[in-house]
Amino acid sequence: MRVIAGTARSMPLKTVKGMDVRPTTDKIKETLFNVLQQDVPGCRFLDLFSGSGAIAVEALSRGASHAVLVEQSPKAAECARDNLTFTKLIDRAELHKCDVLTALHRLEGQKPFDIIFMDPPYNQDLERQVLEYLADSTLADEYTVLVVEASLETDFSWLGELGYHAYKTKKYRTNQHLFIQKDS
Repeated sequence: MRVIAGTARSMPLKTVKGMDVRPTTDKIKETLFNVLQQDVPGCRFLDLFSGSGAIAVEALSRGASHAVLVEQSPKAAECARDNLTFTKLIDRAELHKCDVLTALHRLEGQKPFDIIFMDPPYNQDLERQVLEYLADSTLADEYTVLVVEASLETDFSWLGELGYHAYKTKKYRTNQHLFIQKDS
């Protein structure tokens, strides 16, 4: 795994050993950032369930002004810190070692993030819990781009009930990215 573009381009990234973390492949990461490329420079980026931190590192490398990473696993959080340090992007990052809902409560009251990315463990309905929280949160507004990485089987028919709409879906062999915004 490596950084695809930007100031840390081609730098190798550590991954977490074992099956607890599913690193996003370089090809899928490149596709994701091709969609987001206009939104990343200067943005405030929130990476939920961040694992090794590769997505936030990519955003910072491509010009995000600040990134907040949230990871509960101590091993994965340490890996994310190592990747941020190695790529010399740690000065523009903030790492929260706790569960996502606790972190969101702690961050509440800050201005909205420009991009919120989440890659929760598949098929545990965690994306719905996070989107339910963000529906009434200061952390996301109608301009915030929310990206959910999920299994292909994940049902998102409930998005409208929470006041969201998916404006783009990218499907891959085993998973998908949903690009979501709040209804205005």
